Amino acid sequence: MKNNPFTHEEINLMSIYNADGTREGLIAALAEMWGYLDAEEAELLALTDSAIRKLRTITDAEYAALDLTPDFDL
Repeated sequence: MKNNPFTHEEINLMSIYNADGTREGLIAALAEMWGYLDAEEAELLALTDSAIRKLRTITDAEYAALDLTPDFDL
């Protein structure tokens, strides 16, 4: 992918929920997790919304090119 639209935080979040390795599967997993969040978790809600929105705009090929290796050291 030429220009990775995802932030470092989004990549880390997606790497945690990328169980089946597909774009649609990740969207579904993030959407399910989002349903368990409450208003007190506004930052995570916003991060999840942003990641889902961006995932819906890329192709499966672009998704496959993403490096979804978590990097929690930054």
